[in-house]
Amino acid sequence: MARLHLTGTVVVDAATQHGEAWVVDGRITLTRPVVADATADGDSTGDDSWEEISGVVLPGLVDVHCHIGLDSGGAVDPEIALKQAVVDRDAGTLLIRDAGSPIDNSFVQAHDELPRLIRAGRFIARPKRYLRGYGREIEVADLVRVVVEEARRGDGWVKIIADWIDRETGDLEPLWPAEVLGEAIAAAHALGVRVTAHTFAAESIDPLLDARIDCIEHGTGMNRAQMDRAAAAGVPVVPTLLQVANFEGYAAQGREKFPAYAERMQRMYDNRFAQVRAFREAGLTLLVGTDAGGTIGHGAIAEEAELMVQAGIPAPEVVAAASWSARDFLGAQGLSEGASADFVVYPRDPREDITVLREPSAIVLRGNVVASSGTAT
Repeated sequence: MARLHLTGTVVVDAATQHGEAWVVDGRITLTRPVVADATADGDSTGDDSWEEISGVVLPGLVDVHCHIGLDSGGAVDPEIALKQAVVDRDAGTLLIRDAGSPIDNSFVQAHDELPRLIRAGRFIARPKRYLRGYGREIEVADLVRVVVEEARRGDGWVKIIADWIDRETGDLEPLWPAEVLGEAIAAAHALGVRVTAHTFAAESIDPLLDARIDCIEHGTGMNRAQMDRAAAAGVPVVPTLLQVANFEGYAAQGREKFPAYAERMQRMYDNRFAQVRAFREAGLTLLVGTDAGGTIGHGAIAEEAELMVQAGIPAPEVVAAASWSARDFLGAQGLSEGASADFVVYPRDPREDITVLREPSAIVLRGNVVASSGTAT
């Protein structure tokens, strides 16, 4: 592992930054260590040389809604899943909460050169009530059992599909009765596992909050009362604006056969930026997730962050949501003393110009420089 000397601005969190830091044996230290190499006969050489890296240093970016092992057609081969992880890494994403995958992607965790991966197992949905080939399709009576199974397979998270179009009613509808949903989430919590839920529709939110859901994905249908409830309970929302940008196309596709669904999707598309501002005004914690792996390409975290700024969220808050705040939420290390050296270096401060997230000058993972000036090593 390289010995690195970091200079410029080393950002720990919104309140703490340093002018320099060092990396030794893959870990961060804020005090310059004295390092001596040993020769073959055990004598110290006194070598105290460092590789210099200068810029604005952020804790590695976090994509909290990403799908490794999935593309628009469903499951992909392991080789493709590994390539997806590389693309995410080279965009500065060094920690991924995989929000559902049709494959067991735990093999990614054996590769030290790839982002750290927190798995949520398979999506849990009902037959014909989600995208074909994506989820584990079960009946209502099996929800509690399957949530427990997926909780034991994952890394502390389970993903439930809470609503999807019901072709009989022609609109978005909840998938699960409230009482069964409550039992399932309680079963996961009893195992020390958190639960997140895909939800577009307002009708799904109150049952999820009643059941003590831990995170909400998309949240496009939430009304202000539901936002206030979620904020009071400390439940964050992942807006996935890259995905919501597709809603206009979904509306157009469904307009002839499912006009109520199409009208709702168009309304949520038109309201997408105002919805994110309302999240912030309600005091909700916002996290950054690309929804990469289905219709969204990997390596898009900078684009997602830019959309959040375009929606009206200040750049410093978006950077926090994509870095140290997300790490805190997931229980992952940042740039604290002795932590694993997982960070991204930028030529300028993305808190002042969010587009700088597209320009990492160095990416360091587990103490190794895995990419520099945009070129993977």
